[in-house]
Amino acid sequence: MTMNWADWVIILILLISSVISLKRGFIKEALSLAVWVAAFVIATLFSPHLVPHFEAYASTPSAQQMAAFSTLFIVSLLLGSALSYLLSSLVKVAGLSNADRVFGVVFGFARGVLMILAAVLYVPIIIPVDQDNWWMESTLIPHFLSMEEGFHELMSSVSALFSQVI
Repeated sequence: MTMNWADWVIILILLISSVISLKRGFIKEALSLAVWVAAFVIATLFSPHLVPHFEAYASTPSAQQMAAFSTLFIVSLLLGSALSYLLSSLVKVAGLSNADRVFGVVFGFARGVLMILAAVLYVPIIIPVDQDNWWMESTLIPHFLSMEEGFHELMSSVSALFSQVI
């Protein structure tokens, strides 16, 4: 079976995601994801405690809450970025750059797979692309569709984990 334009787009997404992670390395990529998640969790958990400090600057409760959340989120991102920079520098000094980049490619490829999987599973809910010839004639889309059950289990586990934390 020959590949169509959708298959080439899938390959391009996997390639771009892998190359970006090759350049940045596993430490930066993994910490970047972890920092964004941590910043969201920190802002969600602790912003109610910071709201009273914004009463003098914002008149409505919603503005106070947004200011508290935004402040914690941005400060967490900045601190996380500094930590990421320090750890990346440590990896370079330790001479582990090549291993970091190889694991980065694996991380980038996995990220690409998850992005494509999410698109293949959720776009047809919004737009009936699964009725189009290019969709039905794709060589790669059926392989991603076969991962649907595992993807939903993964998302349920992640959701349950966040429910416990938050």
